[in-house]
Amino acid sequence: MKKMLAAAVSRVLSRVAQKPASRVLVASCNYSNDAMFEIKKCDLYRLEEGPPVTTVLTREDGLKYYRMMQTIRRMELKADQLYKQKFIRGFCHLCDGQEACCVGLEAGINPTDHVITSYRAHGLCYTRGLSVRSILAELTGRRGGCAKGKGGSMHMYVKNFYGGNGIVGAQGQIAEAFNMAALWKLPCVFICENNLYGMGTAAERAAASTDYYKRGHFIPGLRVDGMDVLCVREATKFAADYCRSEKGPIVMELQTYRYHGHSMSDPGISYRTRQEIQNVRSKSDPIMLLKDRMVNSKLATIEEFKEIDVEVRKEIEDAAHFAITDPEPPLEELGHHIYCDNEPFEVRGSSQWIKFKSLS
Repeated sequence: MKKMLAAAVSRVLSRVAQKPASRVLVASCNYSNDAMFEIKKCDLYRLEEGPPVTTVLTREDGLKYYRMMQTIRRMELKADQLYKQKFIRGFCHLCDGQEACCVGLEAGINPTDHVITSYRAHGLCYTRGLSVRSILAELTGRRGGCAKGKGGSMHMYVKNFYGGNGIVGAQGQIAEAFNMAALWKLPCVFICENNLYGMGTAAERAAASTDYYKRGHFIPGLRVDGMDVLCVREATKFAADYCRSEKGPIVMELQTYRYHGHSMSDPGISYRTRQEIQNVRSKSDPIMLLKDRMVNSKLATIEEFKEIDVEVRKEIEDAAHFAITDPEPPLEELGHHIYCDNEPFEVRGSSQWIKFKSLS
């Protein structure tokens, strides 16, 4: 009996001791504060020089980029789940696989810079400052959403971010309208996220030339590895500096890849194989590439990344719970924020006998 009791106590103590031991191991690691990495050279058009081919990553920035990309990835996977559970309705374009584009873009510009985009905007919404809770609540049409539940997947807004736009190419005209309002003082970087497919058609089948960074004709351009957050960051810094120095606009093509289909109505495997998607995941995944770089350069440990993953999952689960329990906006607010003065008006329902009144 004493032997059995001793063995049980020994097992309990060994389990208790395991967790602190791992923490001591993490705490005792000699981290590097920063490391230099080689990045892919950008293809240039009408430019004599481009972004650097080496860059320095600090431990602090690396962990921040990892957390942001992992948060976007988990948020999009949760949106996929909520859509299939019918909490999210209508159009929904997910950006998992393209996390390096939005995180690298934000790392290369200033918070006061203006960003306008098309659909597939959830990641940019997050990097521009919206919380996961406000994004998921907007997707489910709840009052706590960033547009009070009235915008949905393609119409989210925050300071200096003027939303996704459902019309293809609409962001270009909106950007020029803002530029004219500012008396043409805003530097303009035109960014094309080329994920190799236009809806369900491969770019090679749809375009005579897939060198989209040259499509500006007289406007200089560069083509960037959009799966590498450091490459995107340095290219964005270069493009922004180019414009701020009053050299004119510039086109930047980010070559990337989306893991989901074009939208939630597209399974994404009728025009490409599962093997193709898996090859990209195993060789070019932006989160994996950053993590491997940091671990190999002793900027962080695997244990640290695991802890971040746990924290991110909890944040996403809490946000998802809010997104399905927060109340929907009341019917009386149907017409709010359409006109500046919110004057009351009537809207006919599905039949001429049903009318909805908007109250100011």
